[in-house]
Amino acid sequence: MVSAIDVGRVVNPLTARNQVEGAIVMGVGMALFEGTEYDPRTGLPANNNYAEYVVPVHADQPSIDVILLDYPDLELNAFGVRGIGEIGITGFPAAVANAVYHATGKRIRELPITLDKLMDGAAPLRT
Repeated sequence: MVSAIDVGRVVNPLTARNQVEGAIVMGVGMALFEGTEYDPRTGLPANNNYAEYVVPVHADQPSIDVILLDYPDLELNAFGVRGIGEIGITGFPAAVANAVYHATGKRIRELPITLDKLMDGAAPLRT
């Protein structure tokens, strides 16, 4: 996966890159693994701890290349820096969904994308 992202002035390239990589992992998790299940009787989350909530692990991660565009945002503040936070997640779940559509011909519109959703309705795979 490649992310070229405008994060304002880059003060510390290593930590900025790690922040974006972590957000990409969150995007992979959102697209393929993570899903809150609710108890139909109470409406409360049924999988409310990490023992029952599936998240991506290191073995699930693709190769990640982060390109930081170092353009100071002087409109925001005098230093031109921004908080990077989770901005790196932007677009990745949609990109994964589009890749699944391209590979299978089936558009999944609810995350996470799981095999049961791909097999539901038994739509033929593209050839």
